[in-house]
Amino acid sequence: MDMEVTAWHALHGTVYAQEGTRRLSRATLRRIAAFARPHRRRLVWFLVLSTVIAAGAVVTPLLAGRVVDAIVHHGSTGLVLGIAAVIAVIALAEAGLGLLTRWLSASIGEGLILDLRTTVYDHVQRMPVAFFTRTRTGALVSRLNNDVIGAQRAFSDTLSGVVSNLVTLLLTLVVMLGLSWQITLIALVLLPVFVLPARRVGRRLAALRREGADHNAAMGTRMTERFSAPGATLVKLLGRPSRESAEFGARAARVRDIGVRTAMVQTYFVTALTLVSALALAVVYGLGGFLALRGSLEPGAVVSLALLLTRLYAPLTALSGAHIEVMSALVSFERVFEVLDLKPLIAQKPDARAVPEGPVSVEFDAVRFAYPSADKVSLASLEEVAALDTRGGERVLHGISFRAEPGRMVALVGSSGAGKSTIAHLLPRLYDADAGAVRIGGVDVRDLTAESLRDTLGMVTQDGHLFHDSIRENLLLARDGATDDELWDALRRARLAELIRSLPDGLDTVVGERGYRLSGGERQRLTIARLLLARPRVVILDEATAHLDNSSEAAVQEALTEALAGRTSVVIAHRLSTVRAADEILVVEGGRIVERGTHETLLAADGRYAELYRTQFADGSGGPEATGSAGASSLVG
Repeated sequence: MDMEVTAWHALHGTVYAQEGTRRLSRATLRRIAAFARPHRRRLVWFLVLSTVIAAGAVVTPLLAGRVVDAIVHHGSTGLVLGIAAVIAVIALAEAGLGLLTRWLSASIGEGLILDLRTTVYDHVQRMPVAFFTRTRTGALVSRLNNDVIGAQRAFSDTLSGVVSNLVTLLLTLVVMLGLSWQITLIALVLLPVFVLPARRVGRRLAALRREGADHNAAMGTRMTERFSAPGATLVKLLGRPSRESAEFGARAARVRDIGVRTAMVQTYFVTALTLVSALALAVVYGLGGFLALRGSLEPGAVVSLALLLTRLYAPLTALSGAHIEVMSALVSFERVFEVLDLKPLIAQKPDARAVPEGPVSVEFDAVRFAYPSADKVSLASLEEVAALDTRGGERVLHGISFRAEPGRMVALVGSSGAGKSTIAHLLPRLYDADAGAVRIGGVDVRDLTAESLRDTLGMVTQDGHLFHDSIRENLLLARDGATDDELWDALRRARLAELIRSLPDGLDTVVGERGYRLSGGERQRLTIARLLLARPRVVILDEATAHLDNSSEAAVQEALTEALAGRTSVVIAHRLSTVRAADEILVVEGGRIVERGTHETLLAADGRYAELYRTQFADGSGGPEATGSAGASSLVG
């Protein structure tokens, strides 16, 4: 390794050493050890081989010096060729061991990445919906990528570097002192000239690196938001393309300027350090040559000392910031553990049982609920705020009680923000009630297995969310392993089969991000087809037709007729015409049920429901006289 390469390695180490550290607890170290335990055998071999390679790096300069001595003293040709052969064997051994250690390093590192990523991914999937509504997606993905890779670096790079550098340093010092203590002491005196600038420049480069990373992250967030279908539409509608381009260009220009400054600082540093290293070599050759001419030192020793000089400076420079570098790498584990330490609010009981067989009822018994505060479900670093809001959540449901008998429909109506969707979210345990009970088939949902609850419930929301995947894969989310015939049957019943057959790729058509290649009505019918494929016994419709035009609504309502037939259902509707034939209508206001009854009895009572009805149909577009349209009775078939 020449001096310039040594300088670059020194700089790289000191930059990462400035990334910020904090004291790690023993508990954290024990958890790290638990992740490393499955890889301990390979880890031991990795460290042993790294030590052997480090020792070989010190032996080669000594043998080179022996060759010079043999030449100067007119040694035998056999001796020179023998030493050369040994050097060749060591080189071959180092190459072979280098490949093996690289494989071990990659195996350990990638194995740790796999373990950490799968553990975090599985844990995040168990988090409540409140966690995802507060967390910035980019920050969470960063934990699965950047921090996991940073944690891996602690084993595959930092740990092996410390071991090999320590072995190299000790062996080099012993050998150099044995050859010439005078030259060794002078080399150590010059060390601060090599190390101190590296640490100072490292701090400067670390600051530039953080600033550049912040700007890159901001650009990434902006691109993610603006390049999504709704984001791009908003920019075009507001006529801001030029302003958006200017703002993005300003940040990109700042990243360019930082890149230029970083490159120049690095170049100045490496040039200066290479010059210092060349001066150090000049001292070795000058003093070593002087001692050799006086007979105090063998000529070969001068060559060996010059070759060993880089073996002295490189590990000393690296080890001078080893503690900080190790802590900097290991702190990534803490950031990963932060996520793992967030306890899911929804947990399955050890003795949970399946939902009873056959048609089931839905019951709310004096249910009270408040959304959890941020400190219970999130992290400040994932929300990208200085501190979490620790205030307790305000109660949004106050003693909700009702019962939907098997095969019957209960409709929830009321003002926006009254708590209707919150009631729907308690059924599939997206949240748990604070007081009272939510029962399915007479059993509290908290006593049921998550799998049986998912198999029993089917939900259609107003946004009709789809993944950026094929129609087939979006449908198979409901029932993995369903045949093509079953998929087409679900699409036919959802009034969508004809459209899908007309597409060039049929079931393999990719729907685009969030399904934006389909119209709103088509997306909703596809989510209904998914529900039909799942064959749930309980159906929840949360404003399933809220944002559709009359034509799309009519098609969706026909599909919903199939979805609700013979099933227990809870329907949340803004358009009152869609729930007129419900078995019971509940009027929810301020988290309370203020009225209940059938459409006719509620109109006759002339209360809140009648007021909503008159307001909605004040223009005469959908009152009793207009119920011949698809909306009035299609929900009940």
